[in-house]
Amino acid sequence: MNPALQALITIIIGVGGCIGYFYLSNVFVDRVLFPAKGEHAGRNINRANMIRPWLFLFPAIVALGLYLVYPVIASLWLSVTSRNAGGAFVGLANYERMLGETKFWEAISNNLLWLTVVPAASTAFGLLAAQLTDRISWGNIAKSLIFMPMAISFVGASVIFKLVYDTRPAGEEQIGLLNALWLSFDGGWGTVLVLRVLPALLLLAFIAFVVYGIYQLLRPLSGGIGYHGGSSKFGVVVRVALTLAGLWLCYRGLISTYSVLTVEYPYGQPQTWLTIPFWNNFFLMVVLIWIQTGFAMVILSAALRGIPEETIEAAVIDGANDFEIFFKIKIPQIMGTVVVVWTTITLVVLKVFDIVFAMTNGQWETQVLANYMFDKLFRANDWGVGSASAMVIMLLVLPILIWNVYNARKEMR
Repeated sequence: MNPALQALITIIIGVGGCIGYFYLSNVFVDRVLFPAKGEHAGRNINRANMIRPWLFLFPAIVALGLYLVYPVIASLWLSVTSRNAGGAFVGLANYERMLGETKFWEAISNNLLWLTVVPAASTAFGLLAAQLTDRISWGNIAKSLIFMPMAISFVGASVIFKLVYDTRPAGEEQIGLLNALWLSFDGGWGTVLVLRVLPALLLLAFIAFVVYGIYQLLRPLSGGIGYHGGSSKFGVVVRVALTLAGLWLCYRGLISTYSVLTVEYPYGQPQTWLTIPFWNNFFLMVVLIWIQTGFAMVILSAALRGIPEETIEAAVIDGANDFEIFFKIKIPQIMGTVVVVWTTITLVVLKVFDIVFAMTNGQWETQVLANYMFDKLFRANDWGVGSASAMVIMLLVLPILIWNVYNARKEMR
């Protein structure tokens, strides 16, 4: 059958089915189940109106149950069974095997690195772009250019950046932009400034940012524990966990700073950037940051435009400069939006697959959880461990989803 005709028939059947369902279900409720006649007409009308919204929700509930709830239940069951044993129940054996694999812990470590860098960088660049583009006359054109990567698929963006990172043998003309720039360095003062001093300063700035975050996390604890103190017991646990994660990041940052200052660079030799352990993860992150910055910019730009002008005018009258207005007046008023953007990008990072699959396929220590799950399910045909890793991803995503829904409802109230 012609694809265009098939699509037309699908649309007709789909739209016609929806119209028929809603019409017939309303007829059934109004004429058969609760007819608006007789001595109980008023009560029947009220009952019909109570049931009617559920008629509209029923198809969506069925679809969500079929495409969301059932796969979760099926994955949970597969994670505790063995395909080799004919689907026999094996308890937590698949989880034990998964926890014993170095590739799983590599994926966990890389996902934590992605979670640290990508949401922070995307939100920061998006906020910077939102603030700066609102101050220039051609800001709308700039916003369009920054937002444009959002229209590109992850695989398409990966292909673009594979060309940027492309490597040709020494002596041949390099078509990869990064190698063309790399070969221009010769070890002089300019090279020291760009490849040693600047990266070290950026890493130290990142460490300072994390230390400030730790300070902000621990400061409320000085008020004690409890609802009338500085933090609840659950809040203390969360703050301590985040503090430990922050200290680990500081440790990694200091090691990376030392490495940047002491490493011997192979000048004049083209590099295969995606095979350099640890740093190749950052080359992959650049792709997602490039895409998500436009999303963050659009949302944060709308939030900045919603700030009451009276607060900014009052700050100007009090003598505040541009930096003070931005960090002490604007940022606190849009902090809720910043957190929503941050958590939304975090969800994307937890499920990142396309970029890693298309660029490195998890090789050279770039494995992430989603790609690890894919390898187990569709390459190794190990449904048990693959489903177990899928459950790990779900458990990581679920708290953030619940927290986002909770905050959305709180703002609506």
